[in-house]
Amino acid sequence: MINKSQLIKNKSHLIQYFNDGIKNESQLKIGVEHEKFLFNKNDLKRIDYNQIKTVFEILSNKGWELQHEKDKVIGLKRKNQKITTEPGFQYELSGEPFKNIHSVCSENNTHFNELKEVFNSVSITTSSIAYDPFNKLSDIPNSPKERYKIMTAEMPKGGRLSLDMMYKTAGIQINYDYISEDDFEKKFKIGNYLAPLTIALFANSPFTENKLSGFLSYRSKVWQETNRGGIMPITFESVNFEKYVDNVINYPILFLKKNKRYYSPNGQTFNDYLNGNLNFLKGQKPTFEDFENHLGTIFTEVRLKQVIEFRSLDTCNFGCICNGPSFFTGLIYGSIDETYEIIKNWRKEEVMQAYLNAPKLGLNATLEGKKLIDWARIFFDLSKKGLEKRNEVNKSGKNETIYLKHIEEIIESKKTRAEMLIEQFNKTKNLNFLVNHDENFSYTGF
Repeated sequence: MINKSQLIKNKSHLIQYFNDGIKNESQLKIGVEHEKFLFNKNDLKRIDYNQIKTVFEILSNKGWELQHEKDKVIGLKRKNQKITTEPGFQYELSGEPFKNIHSVCSENNTHFNELKEVFNSVSITTSSIAYDPFNKLSDIPNSPKERYKIMTAEMPKGGRLSLDMMYKTAGIQINYDYISEDDFEKKFKIGNYLAPLTIALFANSPFTENKLSGFLSYRSKVWQETNRGGIMPITFESVNFEKYVDNVINYPILFLKKNKRYYSPNGQTFNDYLNGNLNFLKGQKPTFEDFENHLGTIFTEVRLKQVIEFRSLDTCNFGCICNGPSFFTGLIYGSIDETYEIIKNWRKEEVMQAYLNAPKLGLNATLEGKKLIDWARIFFDLSKKGLEKRNEVNKSGKNETIYLKHIEEIIESKKTRAEMLIEQFNKTKNLNFLVNHDENFSYTGF
């Protein structure tokens, strides 16, 4: 376990930090972070600080421990689970890392049942869609977290939709372990090269301000126009821990927390800090806590901490949340060599063009001479094969392939979740159907 208060003396310490993240084959786990919007039931306005505080206080009577920043309640913790909120009070469950998808799904199902009772008692409703379909940016309440105040001022300087990202998007993040530096490179490239397919296959954000946005995944479009976002250019080169370190330390520091005080950025990079050249902390060196905070301010589609984070999925409801993690677990933990063999020679310009086209064109975008729907079939089969090879079974003796059904239906119908929502909107001419659709979900197959 790393000592977060330890001073970093040089770049080799940072390389060692990633080396220390290497796991054995038997230790590989899956961690899922899932965001969702919370609205007032009566008018579908986003909830404010006092309302989320009430939710957190109710949950604190169910075994959760309140987390504070100064005098403000900012989250909850229970064993290896965390609940936090994003800048616009998007609700995020950071789940415990588990060995299989059965446990990931069971955790989410259990937690949502816990939430239903709470939300009913405080007149809050939910919508597991990836871009707020109802509210204007100017109407969304702001979180009191100090770092979000700094980010709200700074982020728009490097990306025109950065505030939309912060306040109006919700995603699913999947965290995977790596067993070597070479294994990291394969997983890093797979996550990035498959970002166009990920965007298309899990598209679930076609609306903005009660109308069609013109995109199937407007969330992904927003993230492409976000400061410090996109696909890292080093993806298309030979990648190792040192190259990743060299890349991330040359990002400007977005904010710095030192001695319980937040410092705003001044354009200096983490490398300046590493060399003791920060203007406002002259001569001081960073700690590993500073480095981890810095890594968390890089908003690329895939990023490395001591796990590899896949971040290209639109959020969805609890009925389909198991699909993305199962799909990638089959590829990453079950069929990695076969998957890498397919993508390793894809060209940068092809991947980037597909990446930019996927939010609008979905599965009709093309990549290396094939439509994404055709690639979806290929990687679906590989994922299924990988999950069968893993053979992680539940109490009923079923393996993780049971969670691929939603993806299989999308591929068979050639129709994404976003396209199904658009069809429904064209019939109803309103978006009321987007709320409460989680509340009837119950899954009993764990």
